[in-house]
Amino acid sequence: MEYHKTKDILHVMRVLGHKNIKNTLVYTQLVDFSEEEYVSKVAWTLEETCKLIEAGFEYVCAFENGKIFRKPK
Repeated sequence: MEYHKTKDILHVMRVLGHKNIKNTLVYTQLVDFSEEEYVSKVAWTLEETCKLIEAGFEYVCAFENGKIFRKPK
């Protein structure tokens, strides 16, 4: 899961406590890299932002005074 989020094999190696990268590579073969689909929403106010975060959306970036959030379908 960590490799799927970060795509950083050395980070995962440290998190798992592996001394040999070959051991970590075994776990990366289990990761499914198929494209994920997301629901996207834009929050224009602080109240909308709070509601999206409470609903499980994650912040992506700011654009034209709005904040873009996404959540996997």
